[in-house]
Amino acid sequence: MKRVIIVRHAKSVPYGYDDDFYRDLTERGEDDAAKISAKLMSLGVTPDLVIASPATRTMHTASVFCQNLEYDATKIRQVADLYEGMTTQDFIELLQALPESVQTVFVFGHNPTVYYLAYNLVKYFNSDMPTCSTVGLDFPIEKWSEVSARGAQVAFQLTPKSV
Repeated sequence: MKRVIIVRHAKSVPYGYDDDFYRDLTERGEDDAAKISAKLMSLGVTPDLVIASPATRTMHTASVFCQNLEYDATKIRQVADLYEGMTTQDFIELLQALPESVQTVFVFGHNPTVYYLAYNLVKYFNSDMPTCSTVGLDFPIEKWSEVSARGAQVAFQLTPKSV
């Protein structure tokens, strides 16, 4: 089994849209990221690899998760297309290129992209993706090259309000 954890960045400052890329998290956003990542750690869900949009709020969210999940934040792989908007096919190709040693990959991005990815990777996904929403998708496959649209099942979804 291969697992993809899709995370929408935590709550960010509501101003600075003229320089959107550099918007950072609010205090609530930091707290939410800490709460969700601590819950994941308690469940034994940890990353073998972390991929994130290079935007400030996304990298900050990923860094908080890394700290709580004991993952070296300097090893976060930044993918610009996660900020700019990635198609499901592009995302599948990104996953298909992962090393087989990776069992669980965390991907930090933005709406609406993260919603569309979750929606298109499973047969039935009609949940919302509020800030810091974290969705675990399990693919019943042995190799990343076998990842396909509608091929995953939702293992869990955590939101700040549910934790």
